[in-house]
Amino acid sequence: MNDALNDLLQQPGIWRAAEVQQNTGMKHVSTGYSALDDNLPGNGWPQGALTELLHERAGIGELRLLIPALARLSREGRWIALIAPPYIPYAPALTGLGVDLSRVLLVHPKDDQDALWAVEQALRNGNCGAVLTWPRTVDERSLRRLQLAAEEGGTWGVLFRDTRASAQTSPAALRLRLDNREAGLGVQFLKCRGGLNQREVVIDLNLRPRTRQEAPARQPQAAHTPEPPTPKPMASPTPHPATAGLRRGRGGRRRAMQMDLPLPAGSRGFASQATPLGALPARNKGRLARLRDRLMS
Repeated sequence: MNDALNDLLQQPGIWRAAEVQQNTGMKHVSTGYSALDDNLPGNGWPQGALTELLHERAGIGELRLLIPALARLSREGRWIALIAPPYIPYAPALTGLGVDLSRVLLVHPKDDQDALWAVEQALRNGNCGAVLTWPRTVDERSLRRLQLAAEEGGTWGVLFRDTRASAQTSPAALRLRLDNREAGLGVQFLKCRGGLNQREVVIDLNLRPRTRQEAPARQPQAAHTPEPPTPKPMASPTPHPATAGLRRGRGGRRRAMQMDLPLPAGSRGFASQATPLGALPARNKGRLARLRDRLMS
């Protein structure tokens, strides 16, 4: 029986699950945690696809889990778009973890429909290395549109969702359920396109991620080169490492001090119409309309 099964598996028309990523040519970016990389096809987060992180409550380390990959993408000059975040990112913590804030964008759509539209355009545009969003409601049809947009743009899309969404079918390439453990962050694999080795791992978020060691050495600056502006610290204590990167705004999502980091001159497309991390939250109601006009042109 085993010989017959082995003969069948050798047929050219049979695809093994672990070989899917090799056939599709999907790229990956290291998570920075060997325990997680070793259990993911391609040894990292899948680019050109959606990743869903499901958790019961915010602040258990869901954003901290992504920081090594986001830091690497930002250092490579890729944009990191945060669309409709429920918290204001804590800029000094992100800087301390290696994220280049000049490559981080905040987008504040006026409603859920515009948020999904902005996510789809950012994924499809191809200028972003990662697009993070926190949808309150999203149906299967919208998820499929986002997955197709991610494939078209070759962009890593991340959706933070409530654990109740685990019962909903999803086209996402990777779905993980997160929970707080005494030893670290529990990561349960609900879906993993391409196969996996274990159903569950525990990540110690306090360990120094590998991508920090991979950061290129800083080159000495010429005497005439002005130093980049030093980020202004906000009136808030540094959060616990598990929640580093998130800070609740006063009275809601957007009411909080941020750093003043203007967009680089000459930026184009999606990036030129979004709000950079550090710019005050947009009060101009026409911002999203201008974003739409630019991306559609």
